[in-house]
Amino acid sequence: MTLRAYRQITRRKCRQIKVGKVLVGGNAPITVQSMTNTDTADVAATLAQIAALEEAGADIVRVSCPDEASTAALKQIVREAKIPIVADIHFHHKRAIEAIQAGAACLRINPGNIGSDARVKEVVTAAKDYGCSMRIGVNAGSLEKNLMEKYGEPCPEAMIESAQHHIKILEDNDFFEFKISVKASDVFLAVAAYQGLADVCDYPLHIGITEAGGLRTGTVKSSIGMGMLLWAGIGDTIRVSLSADPVEEIRVGFEMLKSLGLRHRGVNIISCPSCARQNFNVIETVAALEQRLAHIHTPMSLSVIGCVVNGPGEARETDIGFTGGGNHTHQLYIGGVPAHRLKDQNIIDHIVGLVEAKAKEIAEQEKQAVKT
Repeated sequence: MTLRAYRQITRRKCRQIKVGKVLVGGNAPITVQSMTNTDTADVAATLAQIAALEEAGADIVRVSCPDEASTAALKQIVREAKIPIVADIHFHHKRAIEAIQAGAACLRINPGNIGSDARVKEVVTAAKDYGCSMRIGVNAGSLEKNLMEKYGEPCPEAMIESAQHHIKILEDNDFFEFKISVKASDVFLAVAAYQGLADVCDYPLHIGITEAGGLRTGTVKSSIGMGMLLWAGIGDTIRVSLSADPVEEIRVGFEMLKSLGLRHRGVNIISCPSCARQNFNVIETVAALEQRLAHIHTPMSLSVIGCVVNGPGEARETDIGFTGGGNHTHQLYIGGVPAHRLKDQNIIDHIVGLVEAKAKEIAEQEKQAVKT
């Protein structure tokens, strides 16, 4: 079997919905999203954070709407944001309707938690009228009382039953434009719940490990849990939950998808951990390159290897390769072929220049392809 065959991931087949102009599910690319942590009523601060998330590559952004001041601010936020805005609603059906009328592309809401059948119908009617989709958001930390009494503790079966309960409510109201999440902070619980849910419904799945922790621990925990699901073809939109700057959630999300070949954005840097064989400071060089190349959105690969043991081999597989050599003289590769040598001076500036030129070349090629 070829290496390419090992890299193939067959995504779960599901129906497709719209979150604003963004497609989720079906054969659409897996979308990456985050959530603002500003006071939603502070329009300027919230829009500034959304802009930062947009720049990082976010496809969708969610904002919490716990009160009337938040939904009142939402209209301006939706109008000025360049990407779809999801309104996070809990319990209050009036807030849901206000958010829909303000232009939210999607509601994060559990229909069984907003009261009577009449209230649910009112929200669903508004969603239909305004073209707003929904996300059913089941969480192990807030399961319904009757399910906790039935199962005794959060478990995959309880989470799936909760999801199915909310699904039926929407289906009974002739509403099908929704996706579902069954999140838990426990990796095993979350993965099992998603695996079970994937088998019993054909709706798009929003995956994530909730309350995963800080930047390092949360990234590791999320990568393990979400990586298992994505590798199995489960997941149509993702959110990495970190106690950190929300922009980091987008960065980690894209790195996760890039590592599995599911989505490509920006420069994929392949670098060695360095050792006594290194012929230049690999760690400092890579750290500088990550910062200097953050503005490149064009998908491409760059290898930065400290010595000739693995350097040439990695360079053959990347768009641009840099391998450390003796006597302060190093080798540059373009398209896997040796191109020229470089002395220690200006290593970073030189590589950045090559990457920027390559990105421009790729962009021009893509423009020409569209014209033809």
